[in-house]
Amino acid sequence: MAAAKLENGGWARFDDLARRLIEGWALLGGVLLVLIALMNTWSVISLATLGFPVPGDFELVQMGVAVVAFSFLPYCQLKGANVTADIFTAGASRVTVAVFTLLAALAAAFFSVLLLWRMSDGMVSYLRFKEVTTILNIPLWIAFPPILASLALLVLAAGVTLHEAIVDMRPGKPA
Repeated sequence: MAAAKLENGGWARFDDLARRLIEGWALLGGVLLVLIALMNTWSVISLATLGFPVPGDFELVQMGVAVVAFSFLPYCQLKGANVTADIFTAGASRVTVAVFTLLAALAAAFFSVLLLWRMSDGMVSYLRFKEVTTILNIPLWIAFPPILASLALLVLAAGVTLHEAIVDMRPGKPA
């Protein structure tokens, strides 16, 4: 009884909260991407009209696009929009597709935890050695916190998709 209540109520609330958080994070990544595009456009216009670009524009684009790319990963995992080979599952049963989804979710969880661990060490290294960008002198570690947050959300998204796959594998579930 308690497990059924958690399954229907507690998990549903957790799942909804996780989805909203991941979708909001991806939207923030999209806003950042638009800001990068606007800054890049301004830099090109400035170069053409005034003779000089926005100082350090490529440094900002490098760091910003890295953050943006990572911010989309949890959303892609949640929506099943990562690389897939549908040709192999087009004629497969619901359970077979769920097994493949489960394996993909496990792989995503494993690699996101691995990346989270290694990127955390990378940030510590950049903090220790105080490396900065060449032109703007922006500390390189600045890009790491949102990337680490994205990886943590990727772990969460993998957990949500793992749960979905397990539910889809249950006998008696309609196709």
